[in-house]
Amino acid sequence: MVGAWLRNAKPYVLLVAVQFGSAAMFIFAMHAINKGMSHYVFIVYRNAIASVFLAPFAFLLERKVRPKMTCQVFWEIMALAFFEIILDQCFALLGMKYTSASFLSAVMNAAPSITFVMAVILRMEHMKIKEVACQAKVIGTAVTFGGTLVMAFYKGTAVTVAGATKAENVNNSSGSHWVIGTCFLLIGCIGFSAFYILQAITLTKYPAEMSLATLICFAGALQSSLVAVYAERHHPHRWSLGWDIRLFAPAYASVSSNAIVDGDEETEKR
Repeated sequence: MVGAWLRNAKPYVLLVAVQFGSAAMFIFAMHAINKGMSHYVFIVYRNAIASVFLAPFAFLLERKVRPKMTCQVFWEIMALAFFEIILDQCFALLGMKYTSASFLSAVMNAAPSITFVMAVILRMEHMKIKEVACQAKVIGTAVTFGGTLVMAFYKGTAVTVAGATKAENVNNSSGSHWVIGTCFLLIGCIGFSAFYILQAITLTKYPAEMSLATLICFAGALQSSLVAVYAERHHPHRWSLGWDIRLFAPAYASVSSNAIVDGDEETEKR
């Protein structure tokens, strides 16, 4: 009885653990950026480390089930990398620079709602409005997205800790930075949702989750490196790493948000 309950509860426990891991990743990323690390460079290192970490497991565990690569799957992997790394990660961290790590974590919770709307538009999700489950999805989508808009356009009194310094973006009296940052975060949410939709389609043709995740991280590292080289062409020192948060943050992000999540999906399948 207890064993069956633990097996059934495992996915929910893992989802909660992933949320905690993601929240910590946002905090570490913000700290690294405040230390002078470019968020473009952060994304390059994050995905490069994740691809190196995942590659041995993908090679060994899926060597007998990995399908052949086709041109269509290749271009879908490139599109997945664009949605997840360029749109989601780049715009999410850019929006975080204008807002805060806690705000980023809250706004990204709108991604499931956007995913649901996109799935309905693409007819991947069938609406049966008379069913209680469908009504719950619609209400949850409206509440989540409405809450995101309220957080974006309503700004109350700032709460500060004694002795702490305020962030520059919070002190912006016009609030324009906050709205611009929220728009960037919403673009990241759209990219994240598009990634989920296309990933579901790609997995039907390339049913090797860990290999697919490795290829997406590798392609994302290449794409983001091109963006980073152009964006930081006048600041080459921002590529430097040290034995501090600038190394720990991308390493933690690659393992917690990329490798562990994708590896757990493979374990659940088996």
